[in-house]
Order: sequence, then C-alpha cells, then structure tokens
Amino acid sequence: MNSSKSIYKRHRFPPEIIQHTVWLYHRFNLSHRDIEDLLAKRGIAVSYEAIRLWCNKFGPRFARRLRRNHQGFGDTFFIDEVFVKIQGKQHYLWRAVDQDGEVVDVFLQKRRDGNAARRFFRRLLRVHQGEPRKIVTDKLRSYGVAHRELIPETIHDTSQYANNRAELSHEPTRVRERGMRKFKSMKQAQRFLGAHAAVYNLFNLGRHLVSAENYRYFRMRAFATWERAVAV
Repeated sequence: MNSSKSIYKRHRFPPEIIQHTVWLYHRFNLSHRDIEDLLAKRGIAVSYEAIRLWCNKFGPRFARRLRRNHQGFGDTFFIDEVFVKIQGKQHYLWRAVDQDGEVVDVFLQKRRDGNAARRFFRRLLRVHQGEPRKIVTDKLRSYGVAHRELIPETIHDTSQYANNRAELSHEPTRVRERGMRKFKSMKQAQRFLGAHAAVYNLFNLGRHLVSAENYRYFRMRAFATWERAVAV
C-alpha cells in the first residue's frame, strides 16, 4: 500500500473528502457544524464530530508537510504577544511574522517573562535556521533579555508604531477564537494555530498587490502545493 493511502487507513470516507474538509476548516472561519452542512449540500453525510477528529488528526500532519516544503522566510521578524483566556486563566500567544506577513511561528505560553521570550526565540532560530537580520518588538523587557542572550548581533527595533504589522497579524486568530467560542485547552489551541498558520502562509498571496491574472496563477500554484502536501 502506498503512503498516500496508508495515512487514511480505516477511514470510511475517501481521502479527497477528508482533505477538502481539513482545508475548509483551516482556510476559512467555519465551524465543524458549518462544514457538516456544506458537505451535506453536496450529498456527503458526515457528522461534525467526525470532521473534528479529521481536523485534529490530519491538520497538524498536513501543516508539517507544508512547513517542510516552505521556501523560507524574510530577514526581518515582527514579534508580539497577546493574552488569550483558556478555561478562565490568562495565557500569552507569541507570534512572529516576517516583512511579507508570513507567520514564522506562533507559540502559546503561560507567561511573558524572560524565560518565555527565550523559549520563543529558540523556536524562531530553529524555524529560520539562523539569526534574522532584524527583529521589531514593543518595549517589553523580556524581548531585550532574549535578544541580548541569544541574538545580540541582530538589529532590535523598539520604536513606536514599528511593530504594527505584528499587532495586526493577531486579528485572524482573534476571529477564529471568537468563531470557536474560545480555545478549550493549550494543546487544542497550539494544534489548531500551528496548522492554521501553515495554511494561511500558503494562501497569503497578496491579492491586493497583484493583477487578477497573477493572483489566479499564484492561487493555482498554492492549490498544487496543497495537493502534494495532503497526498504524499
């Protein structure tokens, strides 16, 4: 049995339906019940609970494949953290995007102190496979600690308004968080956000910056990349 079938072993629905379902969930602001209705319209009777299980199982798997094939990020990272409430407790969602708006990494932690900043910076260095030329953050002291200890040669910009790009990058997550009626656990949130970031990067095509013809070409190329990621 080839690998494209083995990962779908013991699933009663064809791989194409599972792949499309997982793509819908991570690409658009849809709930599992929304997708259940969309599939029902096409004559596919699958429960929202099965959809949830597919997304949990295959979303991270597809995301890992997309990240392996990613062409690399830019040399400037915009870094920010926002609070996220999970089961009544405050957590912090750390995010880094590059100058093209691509999500370099997203990491949920319980704190935003120096140790948390170090952990996040180490993750960024692994993802980027080297030091960025420049990082842009707000004036949170934790960033300064991690910068001095881990990447002292990197330019560190903390000027006012410079980090608007990172702050705006949280909005898609906020939209999904509201749609999901808050995250239920750290594990569930990290699993979803990692997959969501990989799919977001693939379809982050700068529609407002290119002609309709170029956008269609980029979109076709993105779909081809997705097909390879879910079928290998």
